[in-house]
Amino acid sequence: MKKRSLLAFALITATGLGSLSAPAHAQGNWPARPVKLIVPYPAGGPVDQLARTIAPRLGEVLGQSIVIENKSGASGVIGMDAAIKAEPDGYTFGFGVPGGITVLPHLQKMPYAVDEINYVSLVARIPQVITVGPQVPVSTLPELVAMAKAQPGKINYGSAGNVTTPHLGAELLAQETGIKMQHVPYKGAAPAVTGLLGGEIQVLAADLPAVIGFSSRGVKILAVASPRRSEALPDVPTTAEVGLPGVVNESSYGLIAQKATPPAITQKMREALITTLNTPAVKEQLAKQGAVATSTTPDEYRKLMQSESAKWGALVKKANITLN
Repeated sequence: MKKRSLLAFALITATGLGSLSAPAHAQGNWPARPVKLIVPYPAGGPVDQLARTIAPRLGEVLGQSIVIENKSGASGVIGMDAAIKAEPDGYTFGFGVPGGITVLPHLQKMPYAVDEINYVSLVARIPQVITVGPQVPVSTLPELVAMAKAQPGKINYGSAGNVTTPHLGAELLAQETGIKMQHVPYKGAAPAVTGLLGGEIQVLAADLPAVIGFSSRGVKILAVASPRRSEALPDVPTTAEVGLPGVVNESSYGLIAQKATPPAITQKMREALITTLNTPAVKEQLAKQGAVATSTTPDEYRKLMQSESAKWGALVKKANITLN
């Protein structure tokens, strides 16, 4: 009996130790299967293109495939919510989009709290550009501001929809310069560009990828709303260079995860992402899309989002912007 009791104790002890060591062992072998990356926008869009540009190389670095799942809706909130509330096993990450972190929490009740987000690293920055249609008789941003001041309320600016980046970017320009323009919301960036070409609107503040291919059709890019010039548009000045340093609007996209994901896993993912973003071919592909490859520490990413949230929260309040 004594031998049997000792044997049973040994088996129980071994089993207990095995279960305690399993998570560490699993983390050490991570990733042992494909990793899911949730993109909170439809396939084919600019954010999806970013994800699909980095995914193949990131998978090579990690030694496992990166499987992209497009989970769109509610301006990116649905996909981000899925990533934030996924199993914290390191096999689901998400693309963090700025609207779901820095703007919408000021306007509506969110299904997640911003402090629930596990910030891994930024992936890319996309600058906004201020453009006018072919029929608008200006060639610089100061000329546009002067024209708008001479015709208060008579110039139309378009957006991809209410409270989208183009809407907020144009409102930022208006607040910084004191001009008054009429907002014409469209259902997406593509219809807004069509409206610009057709003369329905005169001004469009858009993410660079949305308009970069339309210069040959008469769209005039007056300035880049970024602290630095775009490699894709080396001859176009920044807003600061034309006297408007407060007109800065960059969409910052990053990698996020569930809060309880083991730090060892998120660190390994971040290191693999840095290697990916430093790959010349990936950098070149992102640059062609108008994006700038950018990696950060988790703390840098979090602080950037906090700063952007304060900025856009103040703008939304001052302009009395609502979701309706």
